[in-house]
Amino acid sequence: MFTNDQLEKYAEVLIWAMGKARTGKFKKNDIIMVRYNLPALGLAEILNVKILEMGMHPVLRSNPTSVMERDFYDIASDTQLTFLQPGEKELIKHVNGSIFLHAPESITHLSHIDPKKISKAAISRKQLRDLMVKREEDGHFGWTLCMLPTKELAHHAGLSMKEYTHQIINACFLNKTNPVKEWQTIFDSAATIKQWLYRMNIDTLHVESEHIDLHIKLGEKRRWIGISGHNIPSFELFTSPDWRGTKGIYYADQPSYRTGNFVKNIRVEFLKGSAIKITAQAGENFSKQQIMMDEGAKRIGEFSLTDKRFSTINRFMANTLFDENYGGKFGNCHIALGASYSDTYAGNPKKLTKAMKKKLGFNDSALHWDIVNTEKKRVKATLSSGRKIMIYEDGLFTY
Repeated sequence: MFTNDQLEKYAEVLIWAMGKARTGKFKKNDIIMVRYNLPALGLAEILNVKILEMGMHPVLRSNPTSVMERDFYDIASDTQLTFLQPGEKELIKHVNGSIFLHAPESITHLSHIDPKKISKAAISRKQLRDLMVKREEDGHFGWTLCMLPTKELAHHAGLSMKEYTHQIINACFLNKTNPVKEWQTIFDSAATIKQWLYRMNIDTLHVESEHIDLHIKLGEKRRWIGISGHNIPSFELFTSPDWRGTKGIYYADQPSYRTGNFVKNIRVEFLKGSAIKITAQAGENFSKQQIMMDEGAKRIGEFSLTDKRFSTINRFMANTLFDENYGGKFGNCHIALGASYSDTYAGNPKKLTKAMKKKLGFNDSALHWDIVNTEKKRVKATLSSGRKIMIYEDGLFTY
């Protein structure tokens, strides 16, 4: 596990990241919510002190244990599935920052649950996420998240606890004297590539690997974001394309653990912007139910690329936060089924109305499911001028 010094450094990185993720600056008396699983209690305690020392108000929330979560879905009626605790909306309307410490004690405990029950609960909570998105667009809110090692995660990744912890320490620069400085360097380097991608005025992307042949329309007024503080670690650069221009085949060679379910070798076929066929070696029924969650669940909300020069992650971690930032031999790409990110809009997010989002092809859904491919691949861009240029090959941006 981590030393006290490493936990202190982790807390400093998370506070830096939360600040980077917000367009407005944090100030005295801001409200910061810290959500954590019980194995992350030590880091939550350190964050509590640091937030208090900054003159802000920490609001601490312990997540349900895996047993509590399993019992909830086993027993809850429809009314209980969609119940929102009193005061939750009020908190979201006033919270200025959020840090989530992910340390699950189980990641397969809901595999026996009807996926429709999970979807019903997710849809009911979408209104809270929409409130947070609006506050973020207005510059009043910033969030980040991280992961801590647990025996469950290490087991499913096929690693020892020592090996698993080592991956996290390396990826988050907790073995460095000044991890925040390391992250700032990555942040600055990524900014140069994002500007290069934006200046090209890309119209469409063609992604090819052994099992992928996918065409994506970037859409109007899009920008590439990433390494922005929202996730620690984060090495991906991504955008939310115009979902209407998606066609072809996408395949995820990395397994996915989602809401207590395991999915392996998921293959999605798109036509006219929507998934028309989905198969998986494991978890196929769950996958099909996920894309039926709502109208937007079968559409693409994100396309992402990770440059292997940034990421030291070279093992499967059984957790999307790390797996979507995999470096390895060929980097990775991933798509997200479901909701788009409004901060990929190239204009002022405050002025981005629901009508504008619809017109520009930003997708709306209660789902946002990242599925990852680490195969050797190339990504060719067709520019608005008609010129074609390779922007990513063998795990590297060609910048």
